[in-house]
Amino acid sequence: QVQLVESGGGLVQAGGSLRLSCAASGIIFSINAMGWYRQAPGKQRELVAGISSGGTTNYANSVKGRFTISRDNAKKTVYLQMNSLKPEDTAVYYCNLYPAWVDAYWGQGTQVTVSS
Repeated sequence: QVQLVESGGGLVQAGGSLRLSCAASGIIFSINAMGWYRQAPGKQRELVAGISSGGTTNYANSVKGRFTISRDNAKKTVYLQMNSLKPEDTAVYYCNLYPAWVDAYWGQGTQVTVSS
């Protein structure tokens, strides 16, 4: 059974930082591209950042230069370092495969709230 468990969210002031983690189980983590996604109230879920099995990264234009995705294959964990946070980054953040072609893998997500 595949499980993706996100953690690290919270309330932060604009300009602050957070580091999200996503621990994976039930998949051969090292061969899978992984992604971070987010869904703000009233909006569709969108890709934030993706990382290939080899470490190639891809970012949404809105977070380029502020967010960094990374992975630790030994720990089966993908991270999202978020700096210079803005109120518009407020959302529930999820991880999944990249692209997210398996709906069943969505977890509970972790809430990120950025106050102005």
